[in-house]
Amino acid sequence: MSIQLIQQAICYMEEHIYEDIGYAEVARCVHMSSYNFHRTFSFIAGMTPNEYLRKRRLTLAAQELQTTDISVIDAAYKYCYESPESFSKAFSRFHGSTPKQAKQKGAKLHLFNPLVIKITLEGGSVMDYRMEHRDSQKFIALVKAFPNEISTDDNDHSIPDFWAECDEKKLIEPMRQLRSDGKKDLYGLCSPAKKDEKHFNYGIGVAVDENTDMTGVERLLSSAESMVANGAPAGYSMWETTPADYAVFKCMGPDGDCIGETWDKFFKEFIPQTGYMQTDDTDYEIYFEKGEVGLVCELWVPVEKA
Repeated sequence: MSIQLIQQAICYMEEHIYEDIGYAEVARCVHMSSYNFHRTFSFIAGMTPNEYLRKRRLTLAAQELQTTDISVIDAAYKYCYESPESFSKAFSRFHGSTPKQAKQKGAKLHLFNPLVIKITLEGGSVMDYRMEHRDSQKFIALVKAFPNEISTDDNDHSIPDFWAECDEKKLIEPMRQLRSDGKKDLYGLCSPAKKDEKHFNYGIGVAVDENTDMTGVERLLSSAESMVANGAPAGYSMWETTPADYAVFKCMGPDGDCIGETWDKFFKEFIPQTGYMQTDDTDYEIYFEKGEVGLVCELWVPVEKA
């Protein structure tokens, strides 16, 4: 179960708190991709893995500065900071006091204890889903790389801005015109980052199958390089998925906020209760040409039994 893996990851971080590790190394210890680990941990814990490490190190540093004769310089390097200056800045932002002030009585300090992940029972709620299998699928898409961190930042609008820019520059409609009437659904494709990479790819595209104008696909693909040279946010490229089982959820609501809410429920409710885990395959949203009232999109998440 994913909850157990996150607890293992927390234990690993605590055991290696004095070592210069990041979330990619922690992900390897629990046999998850860095992208999926970063996103799962952030949804469940409410903070990124690196933020957890930072808060724990600064808490321990403050305690050691108060109770021992360790110097600020030695504390900086012990708690994995590159310089005393960067340590002092981070320390002051977190505690509201400088490291030197922390060595004096009466200094205001913050305490951040180790996390213990628990499943709690609250008011019963219904989360509708269905399971689907899909063989390999092909898409033509506008693709752009984004930092892993934005996937769990509620205040980040990079992907909606990407949609808006592509729409404003009239790059989406040419893809829709490749499809037959009634089959012009748009896909928001999200690829997990490759091993040790700090970015993931997100694409806006349409399916490529028997209902797609292949001559038009070739024409768009051939224009990709000149598009980017002329200031387009991305050029057209092919995107192919591998066969996978998907948990499918309807994102219902007045706006796109329901997508983030569905992801939150996926990690906090669906995974703990079903024993499924997200796999390292493409997840995607489907924005239907003719969807039901109130439906923003369907969210397709590749999963397997833990």
